[in-house]
Amino acid sequence: MGHKHPDKKKKKSSDSLYRGTLEVTRSGMGFVISKTFGQDVLVRPNDFNTAMHGDTVLVKITRGQAGSGRVQGEVEAVLERKQTDFPGHIEMGDGFAFFIAETARPMPDVYVSRTKLNGAVNKDRVILRITEWTKNKKPQGEVIQVLDESDENDRVMKEILVENGFPVVFPEDVMLASGKLSDTIPPEEIARRKDFRKTLTFTIDPADAKDFDDAISFRNLKNDLYEIGVHIADVSYYVQTGSLLDEEAYQRATSVYLPDRVNPMLPERISNELCSLRPDEDKLCFSAVFTISSKGEVKDYWLGRTVIHSDQRFAYEDVQQVIEQKKGKYGEEILILHDLAQRFRKQRIKKGAINFSSVEVRFKLDEKGKPVGISIKESKESHQLIEEFMLLANRTVATHVSKIKIKKKPVPFPYRVHDTPDKEKLAPFVLFAKKYGHHFDTKTPEGIAASFNLMLQDVQGKPEQHVLEQLGIRTMAKATYTTENIGHYGLGFSNYCHFTSPIRRYPDVLAHRILQDVLDENIQIHKKLEEQCKYCSERERAAMDSERSANKYKQVEFMKEFVGDEFDGVISGVAGFGFWVETVAHKCEGLVSLNSLMEYDDFRLIEGDYALVGRRSGRSFRMGDKVRIKVVSANLAKRQLDYEWVLSPSAPHKS
Repeated sequence: MGHKHPDKKKKKSSDSLYRGTLEVTRSGMGFVISKTFGQDVLVRPNDFNTAMHGDTVLVKITRGQAGSGRVQGEVEAVLERKQTDFPGHIEMGDGFAFFIAETARPMPDVYVSRTKLNGAVNKDRVILRITEWTKNKKPQGEVIQVLDESDENDRVMKEILVENGFPVVFPEDVMLASGKLSDTIPPEEIARRKDFRKTLTFTIDPADAKDFDDAISFRNLKNDLYEIGVHIADVSYYVQTGSLLDEEAYQRATSVYLPDRVNPMLPERISNELCSLRPDEDKLCFSAVFTISSKGEVKDYWLGRTVIHSDQRFAYEDVQQVIEQKKGKYGEEILILHDLAQRFRKQRIKKGAINFSSVEVRFKLDEKGKPVGISIKESKESHQLIEEFMLLANRTVATHVSKIKIKKKPVPFPYRVHDTPDKEKLAPFVLFAKKYGHHFDTKTPEGIAASFNLMLQDVQGKPEQHVLEQLGIRTMAKATYTTENIGHYGLGFSNYCHFTSPIRRYPDVLAHRILQDVLDENIQIHKKLEEQCKYCSERERAAMDSERSANKYKQVEFMKEFVGDEFDGVISGVAGFGFWVETVAHKCEGLVSLNSLMEYDDFRLIEGDYALVGRRSGRSFRMGDKVRIKVVSANLAKRQLDYEWVLSPSAPHKS
């Protein structure tokens, strides 16, 4: 997870040392993937030098040279650990104990001193942290947590987190540091800030949220103008640069949201109490305050630190009701904010923002975490209200900082960027979209964006909507953090950053600190900022992988109840070995293997058509096609669903 290695100091790459990532195969053989060397380097297990799968290492070439077929090497040093915590079980010996990892890739047993067992006994399943490991010595570790064998769900969720490099408990010293933070705000701190405590302010969040990052204030001004404040929890007031809390937050870099829990970036004392913008409490914020006309024109803005007092905590559902019924608590203000948000949204799309719709799966869980229902969460006007004001704040902060120069160079800042689509990925999609009558102007990035929006508007409610949206998203680059400000293509912004969620994202904390330096005209050059941006981008991907794995586990667990049943589905992916189907009712994806289709025909993959086509019958299974499937197996260990295609519906439609 990017942990700095305790025993090795970073070495500068010399001619024969190359930086890269170690990938260990399931058989135990290793390969270092190095951009600087230009090809993969084979490393035998005896030459790992304590490195494990996913670690960033320096590799020394021992046999062969670049461009000459197979090259062999050995790990000279471990620069960063991907993972220091592991799931496994304890084996007790005579006066000592060993930890046996339960991981997909082989790793050595870890010696655990009796004083480091944390109450674990023989055969207990545990999460262990490696504390010391030097060359030619066995790794040593301590038990972080004993897992409850009867709570399979809890064990799996924790394993998913540690496999992706996220610690599941906070170290004791970090908890002590958060416990020492005062919950009273000093009067001199309030005096330094703009006071919004008497201005109408409210939060809008999911019904089950506890960490309220953002609040909105509203004030009517003269001449058809409104003062609207976007107030963001002032995490950097509590989490000081270089402190224990800061180091822990950076290592985690993000909160991880799983179906039954949040694995937070900061201890709950900060995320759910001190910084959470709870109603009827004075809270410290970093704010972007706008003067906006009733036509949605931003006339002026102010950035700075504030103190607020939220009057109301709304759930999205409450606000949606006010928008639909045009009445309710603070109805007048909510309807004005809604009108402005929709104006901003139209302006954005007109200027080239790509309007992909997002659909999220939510699980209804019983008290043991077992899924008893699945609902589809769609983006409604209440979500768009918050989204548009957050986008406005993020864009305004990034634009403000981008104009500041120091020694004629831009101030280093963690921008959120999104590159233009990759031509190679786009080409087959453009051909595929043409079959449905959609023509793409690929001459310029602006033309591509306009074509996407035209297509997305056109396919609303049509059978091919889902497939064209899904494939369209796949042509897009991934958004990342970097100091190189290339703009955000998908949103259509020249300047963009993340400023609005510092409780759950570390780049927002960095943005707050640098913005304050800019406002104080006391700019510090952060030399390691690009490295921090890369690390935060990598952790964000790891969090998304965790969320995907946990969702998949819950889907398999849910579908176990329906083995043998039939459902309507849509083909969501095609490969040479079969096709994937997502059920319409629950959005649960499973594989229909080629083997199960052999009795009907000999099917071949036609890549450009995203289809499997039968040689004899000409029958095709194309992405986006509606099909009926039967659930044949739900494998929790592999987190895998297997379906069979049903030739003729024999059961009533399930929902």
